[in-house]
Amino acid sequence: MAATAPVAVTPNPGPVPRRVRVWDPIVRIFHWTVASGVIANLTFLRHEENPHIYVGYVVVTALVVRLIWGLAARNHARFAGFVPSPSGLIIYFKAMLGNREPRYLGHNPAGAAMIVLLLVLLAAVGTTGWMMGLDALWGVSWVETLHEISANVLIGAVALHVIGAIVESIRHHENLPLAMITGYKRAAEGTDIDNAPIAG
Repeated sequence: MAATAPVAVTPNPGPVPRRVRVWDPIVRIFHWTVASGVIANLTFLRHEENPHIYVGYVVVTALVVRLIWGLAARNHARFAGFVPSPSGLIIYFKAMLGNREPRYLGHNPAGAAMIVLLLVLLAAVGTTGWMMGLDALWGVSWVETLHEISANVLIGAVALHVIGAIVESIRHHENLPLAMITGYKRAAEGTDIDNAPIAG
């Protein structure tokens, strides 16, 4: 009788975590459109007048779409589902300091507060940029100064946003930048919080 060759046994890696779609196409397109537009306008297009203006219009258009979608959506994109109250934000920060903050399927309170700040800054930069092109406000120093200040504060906020995404990715073992590309995240389990509003 011929000898039977040994068969390698692959260890069972355990169940694969279930993944759910969190970020819809509108949110993802908005995110990467704004990210690329802001980077372009704050770097190599900063002093290129016409391209800077056109990219600014694209970013503002994306912002308007996102604001409308934040009111109309029935998922994690809806503002009502993730914008925190001041007390909720304080509670979350205290939990962070104790390294015991829960994982959120959508935006956590700190991330949500940053999103609100970024939206306000984008609106300020876009509005003052548009004002600078008006005949009545052409060359008006306070408009130019406000535009410049808003843009510089936006740079700092974006940097904090990126750092926050990296830190949360490490703390909760989840690639958040990748999730904003694919739309999928690990399903909520245990103490995780799924803060999507109920459709209806």
